[in-house]
Amino acid sequence: MQMQDVFQRYSDDLKRVEECMDFHLRSEIDLIPEIIQHLIGSGGKRFRPLLLLICSDLCGYRGQKCYTLSTVIEFIHTATLLHDDVIDKAETRRGKVSANNLWGNAASVLVGDFLYSKAFKLMADEDNLAVIKLMSASTNVMSEGEVFQLVKCGDIDITEADYLTIIEKKTSILMSAACASGAILGNATQKQIDALAGFGLRLGSAFQITDDTLDYTAKEEEFGKSIGKDLEEGKMTLPLIHTLKHCTPAEKDRIRKIIESKGADGNAIREIVTIINRYDGISTALNKAGTYIDKGKASLGIFADSEAKTALFTVTDFIMERRL
Repeated sequence: MQMQDVFQRYSDDLKRVEECMDFHLRSEIDLIPEIIQHLIGSGGKRFRPLLLLICSDLCGYRGQKCYTLSTVIEFIHTATLLHDDVIDKAETRRGKVSANNLWGNAASVLVGDFLYSKAFKLMADEDNLAVIKLMSASTNVMSEGEVFQLVKCGDIDITEADYLTIIEKKTSILMSAACASGAILGNATQKQIDALAGFGLRLGSAFQITDDTLDYTAKEEEFGKSIGKDLEEGKMTLPLIHTLKHCTPAEKDRIRKIIESKGADGNAIREIVTIINRYDGISTALNKAGTYIDKGKASLGIFADSEAKTALFTVTDFIMERRL
């Protein structure tokens, strides 16, 4: 099975998710759907809803509740993107001008708040206490991750453990919640719910690590954001953290000066990338992602073979192969 086969298998379900999202974006305040559609309609892969759909299928449920909870997951994810772009002073998102650049920071933050509150209203309407508890805990952890990343921004002494904590709280936890929500909808056993939650957590960490390596290696027109953007924003990611641990004092001092300048140009970014490559920062990070993938696959061992299980394995392979 290839990734396009996975999307094809769940294409009708994903269309229903889109319809559900469109319906619940309605507001008498025109600016709200205008800003949200600018972001949601700009080419997102609906990766988190897809995980929920597959995990629900794996546990024997394919119905309307999948579409509502997929909408919840995507609304929460989109809210974080709106808030992130304000914090990062981002100029682009998915190859388009960012919402904060078009409508300002205040509108972006408030519409992000709208999405969060809408997500929790939808969950309340569904009246599934297990899902509500899961998503409440997950979004709280995500907020902690945002603050921790802010604290560590520009800190060249950040440890790998700190970095892994940040990505688990910021990124992995929502993918974990998507997978576990699918299991809950399928009335899975607690052991199965925990297994899929663990799978999503490891998949999310691998996803973020590979995403962070793409900041150094991808083609800008494919990646949808400026290459070296993480460096410009002072975000310390695994390829750089590994390099800083192994490079010479002179190289570390040079990297420090570039990051502290908060205005790294193309030449400075290329200089840092050269140092990262010298100490195998990219390959080391990808090897770490591969370790997470292997552990994620292992956690699926309690499930019988099925097309849904094969789809999850395909998704894990895609994480390691992707260029977007």
